[in-house]
Amino acid sequence: MNKDPAGKKSAPPIIWAFTTYFAEGLPYILIRTLSTFFFRASGVSLEATGLTSLYGLPWIVKFLWAPFLDSFGTKRSWLLITQGLLVCFFALIALMTTSSWALPVIALLFFLAAFLAASHDTAIDGYYLEALTVEEQSRFVGYRVMAYRISMMFGSGVIVTIGSRAGWVWAFGLGALVMALLYFFHVALLPRCELPKVPIRQLLAQVFTLPFVLITFLVAVLLAAFIVWYKNSSQLAAFPFSNLVGILLLVSLLLLVPLRTRFFAAVRNRPDSIFARSFLSFIDRDKITVIILFIICLRAGEFMLSSMAGPFFIDAGLKEHYGWITGVVGLPCSIIGAMAGGWLIARKSLQKMILPFLLAQNLTNLAYMMLAFYLLGSGSRVSGSVPADSTANILLACAVAAFDYLAGGLGTAVLMTFLMGLCKGDFKAAHYAIGTGLMSVAGLYAGSFSGFLVTWFGYASFFGISFVFSLPAMALIYFLPWPEVKDFSPP
Repeated sequence: MNKDPAGKKSAPPIIWAFTTYFAEGLPYILIRTLSTFFFRASGVSLEATGLTSLYGLPWIVKFLWAPFLDSFGTKRSWLLITQGLLVCFFALIALMTTSSWALPVIALLFFLAAFLAASHDTAIDGYYLEALTVEEQSRFVGYRVMAYRISMMFGSGVIVTIGSRAGWVWAFGLGALVMALLYFFHVALLPRCELPKVPIRQLLAQVFTLPFVLITFLVAVLLAAFIVWYKNSSQLAAFPFSNLVGILLLVSLLLLVPLRTRFFAAVRNRPDSIFARSFLSFIDRDKITVIILFIICLRAGEFMLSSMAGPFFIDAGLKEHYGWITGVVGLPCSIIGAMAGGWLIARKSLQKMILPFLLAQNLTNLAYMMLAFYLLGSGSRVSGSVPADSTANILLACAVAAFDYLAGGLGTAVLMTFLMGLCKGDFKAAHYAIGTGLMSVAGLYAGSFSGFLVTWFGYASFFGISFVFSLPAMALIYFLPWPEVKDFSPP
């Protein structure tokens, strides 16, 4: 065990980097995926089950409160507070799953837990940036991705299986137990590496006033009534809350760019303007418009590919093999890609590796295009003249999937390292949250447009089109202001 600056025993980074990001992935999968299985298995209609898409909203809007996590208390404190509350929420949900009358209450608990989980993610990302040096941050990128992926597989595999076979009380109970074990481990051994700027109790005293409590209660009641009112309607499932917020973030930042000097002068002597200072410090860098556009375009082609990869396997006659290919082939390749990417970036520098890694990530679109031509021709469904699930087809699909996940891991390493390089000053958590919010803009409409493109042109042409959408990000690399981005060059 290491000793932190306070002189207490603490876990080494190789341990806590894994445990914190495992703890980050588990609530996400429980709230975003397991909840859908639970509600559908409990007899909730498909239309009402579609309302669970609202649970993704807090992950889009977390940049709104991220500056407060930077300015009050420490990231470690926020991490432990939100982690402890998540344990309580999942335990309460587990106890209530045996009562059919409690479904609306469980739905509301999931919605509130989603805000806690998004804040938990922000605290973990910010803690990672505070606790490690620049070189260590890129070195442990692979461990972050590995822990997160294993957590996702644990949630979608083990916990879902327990829920469908032994009962949902045991499934959510196991989720609460695992989170509780991680919580106690982090309380005891997570290093103390920060000094609190302002005590958290001062923020709580400002926020949790009687009017706030009353307004929150009223909003919760109205939300519950709204869900009940629309429980047999599909309108809300397609309501573009997340889409609108992502676009609003993009437009707001682009509008602030030409006015940043004036805004800085206005808030320079106002220490209480946390939100304004966090946003202005993010855009106060050279060629910020190029940086924003690069973040948005970085995963555009990948988002399009991933939205149609599952339907492609189904329509190509490989439905029965998609699950094990994803788990047995995809997970290890993704971990290897992410760990190799982090190692190479730490050894060679981000600036040298960013183009080859992104090129590898985007060449998977062309690999899928060739696979689609081979299996489907120019259409969108298997013709039936050749056995779709022949050994040769399965092996070819495994090879393409392996390349996809391996290259995707390399791309994830680039993404994480680049976003970390943008974090500076006293608002690291806020800057990382802004970066991930911008990144999601490209994926907001990928699923919707992708389905139409496949219908019009077929899978093979669609995958070729998705490669074209990946080209702007690679072209923008040559215009990035590297002095403004931490290059993670080797010492």
